[in-house]
Amino acid sequence: MELVVQFQVLNQSCQCLAWKPRPIVAWGAESQHIVAGYSDGTLRVFSLSRTEMELKMHPHASALMAVTYSTEGEMILSGGKDGLVAVSSPRTGMTIRVLTDHKGSPITVLQCTRKQYRDFGVEGTELWLATSLDRRVSVWASDWLKDKCELLDWLSFPAPASPEGLSSLPPSLAAFCPWEPGTLVYVGFGMQKEALFYSLHKKQVVQKISLPYFATSLSLSPAAHFMAVGFGERLLRLLRCPTSDAQDYSGHDDAVHLCRFTPSGRCLITASHSAVLVWELTGG
Repeated sequence: MELVVQFQVLNQSCQCLAWKPRPIVAWGAESQHIVAGYSDGTLRVFSLSRTEMELKMHPHASALMAVTYSTEGEMILSGGKDGLVAVSSPRTGMTIRVLTDHKGSPITVLQCTRKQYRDFGVEGTELWLATSLDRRVSVWASDWLKDKCELLDWLSFPAPASPEGLSSLPPSLAAFCPWEPGTLVYVGFGMQKEALFYSLHKKQVVQKISLPYFATSLSLSPAAHFMAVGFGERLLRLLRCPTSDAQDYSGHDDAVHLCRFTPSGRCLITASHSAVLVWELTGG
């Protein structure tokens, strides 16, 4: 538990960051690069091994809200507060594509996942999704090396009028389901407090799991059928799917605004206002 490397950017707030995926040939080696998005619309790529900033890009005119690498690490996808999604090359520093489909609503999630050709009758090497605060989720099939990007599905989830006394709406969050190919999970402000499993093959919601509150964070384990959901009520819920068996945990000092399983699935990291907690998962 020791600070190894620290990067500091003066007068800018770091809003989001992502690790560069590990190359398949170097299985077991740690990734040496991270990309961070800032409040001035810039992206910075840092090298951990060289402890320096390698690249600075400015693909957005508004604050960055979400960032991720493509599955092979050859592109960086970033989403702004204005709803624009940019695709940039970390090799050249150039922005090769800007998507305006979510324009007007802040991007809350960007996620990529590997996919085989013809899985959905479209050409591409990976699927990726973008989620915006207005409860819309777009799913895309892409092959960046061939400059191909095709919209696969567009989801819009209904919600009632904003209740009085709620200063800000809960975030809209979505993630691909690691144990159910072709399925994504969505949580957000809506008609009910629930997590929705949506099948991209069937084009419909195939499972609903009731939640005690509207979620503020979401993570799905890559190693087991576990889903972690954080709430503004200082509560963390661990769900075993598809049975929906739930276990609640307290201990946070504020809203659980982030929860993230480690790649091995053996640990879960959660964060609130001034606390970062590390949970160890035991049993199958």
